[in-house]
Amino acid sequence: MTETVRYELDGHVALLTLNRPEALNAVNAALADELGRDLERAAADTEVRAIVITGAGRAFCAGADLKEIAAGRTITPTGHPEWGFAGLAQHWIGKPLVAAVNGYAMGGGTEIALACDLVVASEQAAFGLPEVKRGLFAAAGGVIRLQRQIPFKLAAQLALTGDPVDAATALRWGLINDVAPAAQVVSRALELAGRIAANAPLAVQHTKRVLHQAASAGSDWDLAWSGADPWQVNAEAMEAVFGSADAIEGATAFAAKRAPVWAGR
Repeated sequence: MTETVRYELDGHVALLTLNRPEALNAVNAALADELGRDLERAAADTEVRAIVITGAGRAFCAGADLKEIAAGRTITPTGHPEWGFAGLAQHWIGKPLVAAVNGYAMGGGTEIALACDLVVASEQAAFGLPEVKRGLFAAAGGVIRLQRQIPFKLAAQLALTGDPVDAATALRWGLINDVAPAAQVVSRALELAGRIAANAPLAVQHTKRVLHQAASAGSDWDLAWSGADPWQVNAEAMEAVFGSADAIEGATAFAAKRAPVWAGR
């Protein structure tokens, strides 16, 4: 039986490839289960410091598998419905996620990209939330996350018209980080993830957590995110990171003019 997600290692980076090219990597329950499990596997592996997600074939992800839905079959993770769409949309992973969008990424494909921390896209990539064109709405994080990542009026244009945008437009809007030739999109994403993975793991993970918590908190002057002052969240992360073995190693390696050897603690 063909794997619906391929799991590979590239140094300290896990590369997860959605592997239903015949269905444009549309999400069914098997893919959602496997992607969720692979994310857990990467999160638990102390040697993995960043994760890249891409698609096999000419598409990144065409969204939900409408044939499965039409047949009355679920597309949610069967063992962990709390993980959300594709086993990712509501699945917090403490390590940085980089989407390598190799092609078509509509609906749920765009929502997977929105759930990632950084996005490298192919010149042939397209993004969009066409759900309104089908009487639906982007319920897998699209309408929640989009306006947090790009200006509101641009988010409203994308979500309310349902019209797609190309990679150049997505880059100009700030929806993605980089555009690469199709043949280089995965290698460019792995290179970006590798630059992250070269840093102290604990520092990177706390930095990701505080970025997301502070973004959810609103003003940095008020008590917001889960009732916690963002500055308190920042202080807790600072205590954890600055008091770590990696903080000492970083300073020691710098003084010795050598590459640091991270322990992740």
